[in-house]
Amino acid sequence: MKFVDEAVVRVEAGDGGNGIVSFRREKYVPRGGPDGGDGGDGGNVYMKADTNLNTLVDYRFTKFYKADRGQNGGTADCTGARGEDKILLVPVGTRVTDVATGEIIGDLRKEGDVLCVARGGRHGYGNTHFKSATNQAPRQKTNGTPGERRQLKLEMLLVSDVGLVGLPNAGKSTFVRAVSAAKPKVADYPFTTLVPSLGVVKTSQGRSFVIEDIPGLIEGASEGAGLGHRFLKHLERCRVLVHLVDVHPVDESDPVNNALVIENEIKEYAHELYNKPRWLVANKVDLGSVEEAEQTLQRISDALEVKPERTFIISGLNKTGVNELIYALQDLVDEVKAKELTEQKAPKAEEFVWTEGEKKYEAEQFFDDEDDEEGPEFIYRA
Repeated sequence: MKFVDEAVVRVEAGDGGNGIVSFRREKYVPRGGPDGGDGGDGGNVYMKADTNLNTLVDYRFTKFYKADRGQNGGTADCTGARGEDKILLVPVGTRVTDVATGEIIGDLRKEGDVLCVARGGRHGYGNTHFKSATNQAPRQKTNGTPGERRQLKLEMLLVSDVGLVGLPNAGKSTFVRAVSAAKPKVADYPFTTLVPSLGVVKTSQGRSFVIEDIPGLIEGASEGAGLGHRFLKHLERCRVLVHLVDVHPVDESDPVNNALVIENEIKEYAHELYNKPRWLVANKVDLGSVEEAEQTLQRISDALEVKPERTFIISGLNKTGVNELIYALQDLVDEVKAKELTEQKAPKAEEFVWTEGEKKYEAEQFFDDEDDEEGPEFIYRA
């Protein structure tokens, strides 16, 4: 199946149904009064994350999606049926952006996440709503409002824990094959990897993390050169970046300059990505001595503006030092996940600031989702 990670679609929610003007007409009931029913609400357009999908290729061929319109009201105070919602299935990790405003509507990061991207129109009122003591035979009614119409950009961002970056032929695909069951293509020429690939690394006692390999970056990638610029966005959700450097390049290029090229391209692409935790890994140590690799690794680390948090020397081909690296990555991923979980459970705080004379007071109101009979809790500090 073709890997497609971007698409633009147009969605329309259903219009609301119209109310009607109607009067009760029965034998022996000369003044039945108004009985016009309301219309039904228009259907919404939703997007739902589905783990069974891994590409947006379907949205390259079908560009328009519309929810059903609400039915008009009926006689005898009958309300029209609500329009049926339109649910669009997208891969987990899809980001939805409004093309007209550039606003990010939402992210679908977990299986089953649902996002309303277009709301249906409200129903119109029948003449029953307008009856009163002075208007006993109203002939007013309202029409339903139109549903939202939007043009949306869909971007699929792969969800992974560890992202690999490096020049073409740095050994990223070989490393992924060595630590997971994924089988990205490996060859002795650059740009072997054409699309991102994911692999699950299983360590011990049921622990695991997801590693991601994107096409190699070259100088000018942030401006559109090569292939990697198209896929740098997939690294935005990684918890840590692993920068693989070939310390014994076949073309006899300087590993220090090679590493600086990658760092500069990440910086030019997005500062948020540039500021992510980064580990530096010297690869292909099997092509030379460990002492040379250590010296090269130190020179690279000294030249980098953002110092790597940790450094490793490995060989993806014969798996030298690979186990030490993946167990260290597993510990880091577990630590970051635990921290994120703690932050999610922490109480939210709202700050209030006021002054009395020359004194300034601040208060934080802590609250959680559960009802508190005693009311909100305040912490004051002068």
